[in-house]
Amino acid sequence: MGSHRTAGLIALLGLVQPALAQVPGWQFSPLPGEGDRAAMGCARDTPQDGFVCLVVRCEDDFSTGVHVYSSRFGGDAGHWDMTLDREDRSFLAEPSGAPYGARITDGADVLLDRLRHGTFVYLRHSTDETAPFAYIDLSGSMKTIAEALYWCAPRVPPAEQNPVSDVDPQISEPGVTP
Repeated sequence: MGSHRTAGLIALLGLVQPALAQVPGWQFSPLPGEGDRAAMGCARDTPQDGFVCLVVRCEDDFSTGVHVYSSRFGGDAGHWDMTLDREDRSFLAEPSGAPYGARITDGADVLLDRLRHGTFVYLRHSTDETAPFAYIDLSGSMKTIAEALYWCAPRVPPAEQNPVSDVDPQISEPGVTP
């Protein structure tokens, strides 16, 4: 009788779709296709049906993008008010083709530096004046961002690349005579 219950439980679990939960703290993005190309830091103490995250992503052209990703009803585009280690800033986020709500376009390099080296960030959309600020702890952000951006190193143009070697590996191996 116990094996029937176990088999039923396994079958039931197979039907359950995994949720793409945004958990507090820094980790790789759980969104499909993002794998280890994006580091996501999400706010703690958010409502059960809501979330606010900042995402540092290796874009398709190997540039670095900083995105806002949230469950905000009006969308993520617009100005975001942030307090980064006691420094108040405002950043403009515009809609993007990435799977996240909007990309920070104005001051993204400053924000990226603060996310890597800071300790905390409070943020909210500027039109949500009565809403509380979301709190994102930046512990672990530097390591997670560095790992996500590992493949975003500047690419060398073809004219500056080393030419293909004309050395035959079988001839040049130690102990091998032609």
